[in-house]
Amino acid sequence: MIDLRSDTVTSPTTGMLKAMTDANVGDDVFGEDPTVNAFQEKIAAMFGMEAGLFVPSGVMSNQLALKVLTNPGEEVIIDHKGHIFNYETSAASLISGVQIHPVEGTKGKLNPDLIQSAMRGGNDWEPLPSVVVVENTTNKGGGTCYSKEELARIKQKADELDLGLHLDGARIWNAIVATGIDPDFFGTVADTITVSFSKGLGAPVGSMLLSSNKNITKARRFRKMLGGGMRQVGILAAAADYAVENHFSLLKEDHRRAKELAHAINECEGLTIDLESVESNIIIFKVDNGEVDSALTQLEDQGVRMVPFGSGNIRATMHFQVTDADLKIAQKAIKHIFG
Repeated sequence: MIDLRSDTVTSPTTGMLKAMTDANVGDDVFGEDPTVNAFQEKIAAMFGMEAGLFVPSGVMSNQLALKVLTNPGEEVIIDHKGHIFNYETSAASLISGVQIHPVEGTKGKLNPDLIQSAMRGGNDWEPLPSVVVVENTTNKGGGTCYSKEELARIKQKADELDLGLHLDGARIWNAIVATGIDPDFFGTVADTITVSFSKGLGAPVGSMLLSSNKNITKARRFRKMLGGGMRQVGILAAAADYAVENHFSLLKEDHRRAKELAHAINECEGLTIDLESVESNIIIFKVDNGEVDSALTQLEDQGVRMVPFGSGNIRATMHFQVTDADLKIAQKAIKHIFG
């Protein structure tokens, strides 16, 4: 079965498993795991940040970011397709006591004008906007990426309005490959950054929050409150480090295969796709007759798994364990069903 449901469905490789078993570990709640400590320093330096905090998931990292950047009763501005708004079970309201203010951008991306239009009047009866969240790449936006110039303009607007800026970079590795932006640039535009190792890179678990030493110290305490204080976590950090060192370079092939699959979809009657939106490893396409469940069943019968993605859409996501041979099978299945 060729599983294109997500880039989180990968299995650890032999090399990754060896790195995990060879990891030098200690108790991270005491701050004594040398592997995770070194890995946090490495990734923080890579992105131009002072410190990093290894956490179980991207959701926890995002929520810790909001916790350290906001106060209860404030408001978070985000694109209406953003992960925090759609896929984090309203955690921001429960954990941080903040309101999410979704605005409609383009393919999941914000711009300075949208941020300005989302600002309130400063009256006592209005929530106080305090943070802007940008997602790079955008999941529901189809894997689109922010350019360096777009992020710089958003940062300028956030500073002008005295807003914090959180970068949800669950797939930031894909964005780096697609745009050629150096990782340390992101540290110049964001107050906090989430990076994931289980999406795209193929680690079995783990994300990291990057920020200032002060924010990470606060986030570490909140991580403990949320049950995220792990013990010999170097085993997981070793897997994530292996993924950075060995799988990051493979992302360009994921992007190539995504574009090739998108072209096959574009050739089929009954399917609609915006080829220009396929910038990284995500492909979102529309089943024109709206019969998504039937389409997915037929695809699975042909040995290919994808996921429904709302409003008659299907999403396919490439990852490093999809081969060119798998790609050809997926293309053939799509053309057989829809061609």
